[in-house]
Amino acid sequence: MPRISDRWSHFGTSIFSVMTLKAQATNSINLAQGFPDFDGPETVKEAAIAAIRAGNNQYAPAPGLPRLRQLIADRRTSTGNGSYDWNEEVTIFSGATEALFCALQGLFDPGDEILAFEPLYDSYIAGAHSCGAKIIGIPLAPPSFSFTATDLEKNISKNTRAILVNSPHNPTGRVFNASELEVIRDFAVAHDLLVLTDEVYEELVYAPNVFKSLANLPGMRERTVAISSTAKTFSFTGWKVGFAFAPPHLTKLLRAVHQFTVFCSATPLQHGMVVALEVGQKYYDELRLDYIRRRDLLLASLATAGFRPAVPEGSYFIIADYSRLSDEDDRSFAFRLSEEAGVATIPLSPFYVDEAVARESLRYLRFAFCKGLDTLRAAGARLNSFSGGTHPIGKVR
Repeated sequence: MPRISDRWSHFGTSIFSVMTLKAQATNSINLAQGFPDFDGPETVKEAAIAAIRAGNNQYAPAPGLPRLRQLIADRRTSTGNGSYDWNEEVTIFSGATEALFCALQGLFDPGDEILAFEPLYDSYIAGAHSCGAKIIGIPLAPPSFSFTATDLEKNISKNTRAILVNSPHNPTGRVFNASELEVIRDFAVAHDLLVLTDEVYEELVYAPNVFKSLANLPGMRERTVAISSTAKTFSFTGWKVGFAFAPPHLTKLLRAVHQFTVFCSATPLQHGMVVALEVGQKYYDELRLDYIRRRDLLLASLATAGFRPAVPEGSYFIIADYSRLSDEDDRSFAFRLSEEAGVATIPLSPFYVDEAVARESLRYLRFAFCKGLDTLRAAGARLNSFSGGTHPIGKVR
């Protein structure tokens, strides 16, 4: 047999795919994978369909449709998160994951270290691995899931090149406040680090919390790549229309990788997102109100079932402590919850660089509330019926 590389052999199937397959096998309500069970605005779908029928089916410009980039830059300005030149500093990617991949490939060398708060989205580790770099986890301490300047300083090394910041944070739902952002800014400037920000949940922030991009803080714009997406905001996760803001010298490197990765994102879907970005502020206000209703419904159900959920400040995820219900590790408990209660979730330990160590101590599951109210009510009924409200699912600690 021909010899093949084993560089990727230790990357198994993502926990998101594992738990979605588990949901299908057990006929569970899927609160695991973070995709809505409803579509976004009909006008946006119709715009993409119209683009196909009008013949907009060939390559778009590699950096993205000009009108879409203009609208994305305009939205950035209107939210108070910085002014960017749409032509030189805004690029459309096939999802935020591709944007992150291109940033990692374009900006880092083998042996470089990138600090990232954990729990963290698992694609960060894989993306860094693809360019020979390494993610160094900085644990956010439960139950507050915050950090200190000391937490950052003790992880710096001669190989540290950057810090990757995800706020609003998946999976905890944290939105880093002004003081926390200033700590990161001071740290990045003091050590002359690049900064990558994952801001895909920027429009899903719940009062009194406010989203502010690190890129807009003094001393940060020239060192920051800010990555976001239309997927969560407009409930079209399968369209994979992401984008990045970066100064020209960084944008040039991102685009160099992008042109040899996918070249351009799907043309008709970009046309659809043009219509999406033309909506007024009312859409965003109603979006947040809708998600607050969903959030609060699931929070109440989880508390009644015996979990200790953390109230998310942003995103569409709730993490819940199940230590009153079971002594099992999080993966085992998530599997059993799907098999016996008919509700699929995500264990928290796969969001850590050292999953095995995290599994020994963590007793948290992640629940997605980007679902219809009827779906959430049904999931709550299953959880409450299974636990009896007061009868624990597992062994009481």
